[in-house]
Amino acid sequence: MELTLLGTGTSFGVPVIGCDCDTCTSDDPRDRRTRHGALVDVPGGRLLVDTPPELRLQLLAAGVDRVDAVWYTHVHADHVHGIDDLRIFTARTRQSLPAYLPEGAEELRRRFLYIFDPTVRPAAGTSKPEISLRPVRVGEETEILGERVLPLAVPHGSMTVYGFRMGPLGYITDAKRLPSDTFEALRGVRVLVLNALWWGNPHPTHFNVEEAVEAARAVGAERTILTHLTHRVRHAELLERLPEGVEPGFDGMRIEI
Repeated sequence: MELTLLGTGTSFGVPVIGCDCDTCTSDDPRDRRTRHGALVDVPGGRLLVDTPPELRLQLLAAGVDRVDAVWYTHVHADHVHGIDDLRIFTARTRQSLPAYLPEGAEELRRRFLYIFDPTVRPAAGTSKPEISLRPVRVGEETEILGERVLPLAVPHGSMTVYGFRMGPLGYITDAKRLPSDTFEALRGVRVLVLNALWWGNPHPTHFNVEEAVEAARAVGAERTILTHLTHRVRHAELLERLPEGVEPGFDGMRIEI
């Protein structure tokens, strides 16, 4: 299994428009963070996690020529508004791309009616993404690309976000805490991906770094990688300050599991 972090930033991305802070003006390429997205490569295919606004650029940078399925964590704009970039894959294969999401299918359909309304057909010579939404239930394993995937729920303000466990990988973004069921399901993972905004100043809907580190220690993964980072933390600073076994992710990072 190989995990690729396509985007490791929050909804503003880094650099933030109009900001001249140390992170936004950094010459370290690891401090340039596009919106959240990832790939999981398994023998049965390639799973894309979310479709952020920069998806096309992320896939080009990663040299991706194929996506076989999509996992949506939730329907906030920074996680779904690159959905039209899936069009190239369905245009090539002439097959529908399966997209898994435990909750939010109706909102996704309303927001992108041109994709999901079967009566809306593209004009001759044009195309639209052909996506098949497949609901899954929290706590019930489902098979995706030949792998057993367990949907995991975490709170994100008034919304629920859905991470997953796939064998040795646990993947959680946009969480404020790990409910007991999710925590227990993550025990034994080798690699844990976890969101974290910044040091100090607790946020109402996201982990800060200290909270993410505490959650990572409790889960006990061999390696925890932080994502969904803001411009208030630099990559080099995180490397210096984070405890052993916890490290910052960066756009384009590849992890063999």
